[in-house]
Amino acid sequence: MAARFFQTLKAVKCPTDELSLTNCVIINDKEPQFELHVIVCIDQREFVFTLRKHPEVSIGSIAFSLAQRKWASLSLGCDLKVTNYKFDKSSDCISSMTAEVDFLQKKFIDSSPVDSDKMASEFLQQFNNQAFTVGQQLVFSFSEKLLQVVIKDIDAMDASILKRGHVSDASRRKLKVGLLLADSQVIFEKLENSAVVLIGKSKTREARQSIISPDWNFEKMGIGGLDKEFSDIFRRAFASRVFPPDIVEQMGCKHVKGILLYGPPGCGKTLMARQIGKMLKAREPKIVNGPEILNKYVGESEANIRKLFADAEEEQKRLGANSGLHIIIFDEIDAICKQRGSMAGSTGVHDTVVNQLLSKIDGVEQLNNILVIGMTNRPDLIDEALLRPGRLEVKMEIGLPDEKGRIQILNIHTAKMRQYNLLGGDVDIKELAVETKNFSGAELEGLVRAAQSTAMNRHIKASNTVEVDIQTAETLQVNRLDFMASLNSDIKPAFGTNQEDYASYIMNGIIQWGDPVSAVLEDGELLVQQTKNSDRTPLVSVLLEGPPNSGKTALAAKISEDSQFPFIKICSPDKMIGFSEIAKCQAIKKIFEDAYKSQLSCVVVDDIERLLDYVPIGPRFSNLVLQALLVLLKKPPPKGRKLLIIGTTSRKDVLQEMEMLDAFSTTIHIPNISTGEQLVKALEMLGSFEKKEQTSIAKAVKGQSVWIGIKKLLMLIEMAAQMDPNYRVSKFLSLLKDEGALGSNKFVAI
Repeated sequence: MAARFFQTLKAVKCPTDELSLTNCVIINDKEPQFELHVIVCIDQREFVFTLRKHPEVSIGSIAFSLAQRKWASLSLGCDLKVTNYKFDKSSDCISSMTAEVDFLQKKFIDSSPVDSDKMASEFLQQFNNQAFTVGQQLVFSFSEKLLQVVIKDIDAMDASILKRGHVSDASRRKLKVGLLLADSQVIFEKLENSAVVLIGKSKTREARQSIISPDWNFEKMGIGGLDKEFSDIFRRAFASRVFPPDIVEQMGCKHVKGILLYGPPGCGKTLMARQIGKMLKAREPKIVNGPEILNKYVGESEANIRKLFADAEEEQKRLGANSGLHIIIFDEIDAICKQRGSMAGSTGVHDTVVNQLLSKIDGVEQLNNILVIGMTNRPDLIDEALLRPGRLEVKMEIGLPDEKGRIQILNIHTAKMRQYNLLGGDVDIKELAVETKNFSGAELEGLVRAAQSTAMNRHIKASNTVEVDIQTAETLQVNRLDFMASLNSDIKPAFGTNQEDYASYIMNGIIQWGDPVSAVLEDGELLVQQTKNSDRTPLVSVLLEGPPNSGKTALAAKISEDSQFPFIKICSPDKMIGFSEIAKCQAIKKIFEDAYKSQLSCVVVDDIERLLDYVPIGPRFSNLVLQALLVLLKKPPPKGRKLLIIGTTSRKDVLQEMEMLDAFSTTIHIPNISTGEQLVKALEMLGSFEKKEQTSIAKAVKGQSVWIGIKKLLMLIEMAAQMDPNYRVSKFLSLLKDEGALGSNKFVAI
């Protein structure tokens, strides 16, 4: 063991009452050799004190309060040997400390009860990171009362507590001297014959309190599918707050002051923020809806922001680094923090509100005892100054839950039914999770509600009045069919696949009239598998090009349907009729942004030349839409997401001139029907003509060149089908010739 070097200092009186209440011994600030804690030797006895420096104490002296001199039996003017003392953080930290309290002066006895919980919180803040010894006496100022405190008992903190969240009485290890931390527990008892009236939990021994509640559980808290996001938030925002303040200070580490939760509506942002407040053993969080801040009177909106931070400011001035954590939660933060200069009008209210919030979080007089949690589903609207490090620096996307997350959420919302045996035995949560691709947490909750309504509806009597059949209601159970009925008709995901959207493009099925169609479908399947399985190509794009009416859109819809991706959207010009160029760009951009929110997505960009407003007369096209499409076709999806883009066009030559072909990974040609055999095969598959009629048509087209798209062929067949059966074949052949699809060499396939 290394020898200790002592320095001799003279004992003097503490210069001010304020310094007497710090429980520290005071030396001159020009004594650099001493650190935070010291040992003072008095008559063969050693006492550990926490040290503070102040210019009013003369060099070569050490100042003690009256309570310290009384405890150590110390006389003023005597010479004392003093040396540095270091605590072992692994074994000398205080888990719990019992202290006896009484009024310092009997003439100031107050009969009003003292809240021991608030007193414990204030004690930890005032004396955080200080040394305490069993038997030590000190004066504690609380709620304008001066209390005498005597340390009765100290238990050591075991490192395993951080994992278990509690410590048993049998495993407690006693300390003579210990270091008080922010997550130590302080228990108050009355001194014998004391008139102090204690209330609250801190007047009894309980498990050690931490800033993090040790028994939090996602499912009990009603949060599902957000385990990874919550772990990331904890790592970034709370890890520094669990460590002892002196270690954090030595690292020069500043606490994270802000978190931004963003993502689609209904995915649990507000729920998570609310539960963060409950999980932390901090003050009750202040929850504010963004629009509530705004006020029509000049200056009132900014005053509302200042009021939110007033408590934290006051406590930081009073307690400094020992101040507790203040949580402020802004729901719909985009309502008050829009980009400055973006709002129309001359009032500039939004700009000054943003300025006020910026200055409060990280201005000239910055606060270190706050945690601001903002929530929005429009992060693009928020002023960029608010998102820099030091403000809302932790940006966490709360996205759509994956299959494991959906199982957790469905278990949460069906737990009560399972508890009271109201959930049918045939309900398989895993099956429901598979069927609910791209459902948000709110939509899953809505699905459970819809299934419950369907089940309850079975027990309502159909009579003149609406009443419940009590006899059968007692046997009420929500079964699998109730969930499936709700899934098919009641609840549709906002970011999911609209089957009606692409079903209309393939309502006649895919007519495989020859090898070219089979080859296209096989290539499409390969591209789908590449999108699913390849880690090197998260973005796969293919252009289906061919003559008009060749079935490109139907094949694109078929490939996307067979992919079974959770998100499929068709970007079609028929939904953008009358849109301005900017509105069209925004509509296309929104489809792609929605696709990025799903793990696997497919976007069909149909009839690209129509989206571009291309016409051969002129020629004319929309350069704004072209540039937007070029950017979006090449932009890779966010990390962990995969996107398949299928484009269709009848004007490959035009896209070549616009340099758009290079934006696609590959190009697949969709040909027309070009032989008589292919035409007859298509007629057989459609079944619109009888066998004898098909034979007649086969003879008529034998040896002749054919050039017709499957879509046009369907139209001609349906026209001929309206004729008398005796004239159908001749009418059909006549229509083929009129369309120039039969008997003309200029229609030979390229």
